[in-house]
Amino acid sequence: MKFRSIFLLLIVLLAACASAPAITQPETDAVSAPVVDATEAATEVVNAATEVSAATPRPTLAPDEWKSLPIVPTVSDAMKEVYKRGLEMGNDPNAFSKIGDCQTNTGFYLVDFDHENWYSLGEKYAPLQETIDYYEGSYSRTSLAMRDGYNVAAILTPLRADPKKCKKGETPITCEFRLNNPSVALISLETNFNNRPADDYGKYMRLIVEYSIEQGVVPILATKGDNIEGDNSINAEIAEIAVEYDIPLWNLWAALQPLPNQGHDTDLNDGFHLSFSRNFFDQPKNMLSGWPWRNLTALQALDAVRRGLSEE
Repeated sequence: MKFRSIFLLLIVLLAACASAPAITQPETDAVSAPVVDATEAATEVVNAATEVSAATPRPTLAPDEWKSLPIVPTVSDAMKEVYKRGLEMGNDPNAFSKIGDCQTNTGFYLVDFDHENWYSLGEKYAPLQETIDYYEGSYSRTSLAMRDGYNVAAILTPLRADPKKCKKGETPITCEFRLNNPSVALISLETNFNNRPADDYGKYMRLIVEYSIEQGVVPILATKGDNIEGDNSINAEIAEIAVEYDIPLWNLWAALQPLPNQGHDTDLNDGFHLSFSRNFFDQPKNMLSGWPWRNLTALQALDAVRRGLSEE
């Protein structure tokens, strides 16, 4: 299969996270990496989806239309069916998995919601407590599919899986889904191959989405807050994929635009790292920073998806 060679020959590319060193894997090591049934299953899903897409026109977005899409997603009937099938497969309705890079693999991201005294919703956001309780344990869980230096390709690369916790030949996402058994995946992958076009990002993100759907896991895609590539092409690609597969889109980019410096740290001034304050949403000064808005809108996205999936 054509995608089999991708997984075997894939090298680990540079990530944009400042804390992640440049890591490469010799091609000889990559060639010797085993391919397991999970990888072959993902490839079969991609092939089947390709056949369907050739016969079924999919909607597309106008240029820059993604910028005006809602911050909080809705749930399609198609995803309700995926969710129901996942429950029949044994997925845990009270578990979600975080899939991401250095801005996911941090104590700033959602972790506070598993600690009663670490956040304050205030009166305005108090109804979100129900969703915090519903997914208790998932917020602070260390996902096997998030790590500094991860990008869309690394999530699908057996060489990047944790050798102490994952089976031989598993990819980070197959390992995470096996161990956590989630019903929902919150996917926020902000870094791309250096100097690669958004089409490359999209190719791998589609593999991630299709594998999630195959496993009965509802994917929530997040736009990214930065524009490191210079033309917003990755966010446009992310939104296009969400429309293609009729999956929930959490438009983080739109949430950050009204904030000072679009929610990015003014000391680092790199246009990538978000400004920080704790998740006390009843304190207005905190709501001028990027991280509280990222966490609040992520929680709102989970809340909307949880409620939407329970509707008949």
